[in-house]
Amino acid sequence: MTNRMQKVRRLLAAYKIDALIVSDAVNATYLTRYPVSESWLLITAQRTYYITDFRYIHEVRGAVKGVTPVMYSKSVFSTIFELAARHKATHVGINEHHWTVAQHKRLKQACPKGIKLRPANDLVESLREIKEPEEVQAIRDGLEIHREALRYLKRYIKPNTTEEAVFAKLEGFVRRRKVGFSFPPIIASGPNSSYPHANVTPRKIRNNEPVLVDMGVCFGGYMTDLTRMFFLGKMPDLYQQIYAAVGCAQNLAIAKIRTGVKAADVDFAARSYLESLDLAKYFGHSLGHGVGLDIHESPRLSSQSGVVLQEGMVITIEPGVYLPGQFGIRL
Repeated sequence: MTNRMQKVRRLLAAYKIDALIVSDAVNATYLTRYPVSESWLLITAQRTYYITDFRYIHEVRGAVKGVTPVMYSKSVFSTIFELAARHKATHVGINEHHWTVAQHKRLKQACPKGIKLRPANDLVESLREIKEPEEVQAIRDGLEIHREALRYLKRYIKPNTTEEAVFAKLEGFVRRRKVGFSFPPIIASGPNSSYPHANVTPRKIRNNEPVLVDMGVCFGGYMTDLTRMFFLGKMPDLYQQIYAAVGCAQNLAIAKIRTGVKAADVDFAARSYLESLDLAKYFGHSLGHGVGLDIHESPRLSSQSGVVLQEGMVITIEPGVYLPGQFGIRL
C-alpha cells in the first residue's frame, strides 16, 4: 500500500495540488488493498486519512495499515477540509467523474475560502492502468476458473435447453467455486446473439445456430472477461465466413499490440479489416478495454482513445459483427 500511496504523492505536484480526495470506492480499495465501503481518503504529502463513520471506524483501525483513521459525525466534507487545512493545503484535487451533481454542490459549499478545488480526474486511474505482478496473477488465477466454467458449460449447451437453464448451470458452478460474476453473464442463442448485450431469456436453443457466451468471474477482487461462441449442428456458409472474418480481425489487432503503440491503432487494425469486407458497419462498439478491479477500466481501445500502450496493461480484444435478426459473433 505504501508504494501506491507514494506514487500518488509523487503525482500531486504534476496535478498542481497539495492533497487528493479519493471518493471512489474502487480507487480507495486499490490504494489501501482493503475493500472500502462508504468511506473516503484524503492523501496529503505527509499522511493518508481514512475518513469513515461509526459503522466502520473500529474495523479500519485494526485492518488498514499506513492510514490515519478519522471518524466524521456531522459532515464528511467539513472533516475533509479541516484535515486539509491542518496540512496547509490550498489546492485539493478531486475526480469530477465520481461525483453526483448534488455531492459536488455540497462539496463546494463546504470548501473554505482558503482552499481551491482542482480536477485530478485520472490520477489514480493512471496508476491502475499498469498492473503489478500480484494483480496480473490474480487475473490469471481468475481466468483458470473462468476457463473451467466454459468447459463445464459446454456439456449443457444443447438443443431444447433454454438460455435460462444454461445460466442456472453457470451460476451454480461459479457459486461452488466460491467466486462471483464480474458482470451479469450474456447467454444469447440464435438471433438473440445479434444483440451485443442481450439479456438471458427463456428461449430454447436450437440446432444449427450459434450461442454467444460472454462472462467473467471476480477472483480476489479482480475481474476477467471472455466471450466464446458455441455452435450446434452444421455451420451455414455465412456463419463460417463471419466467424473467420472476426477471428482474423482479432488476430490482426493482437499482432499490433506492443509497448508504445497507440490504443487507437490497435482498434484500427481490426476495424479497417472488417471495413474492407463491408462488415465494419456491423461492429458498433469499441475493440476492447482494460480489466482489473473494475470490469471496464482504462485503457479503452477505440478510435477515440489517446492512450499509448505500456507494459503491465491488461486489456481485452473483442471484435464483433452483429447481423440484425440473424446472429452475432464476438470473440
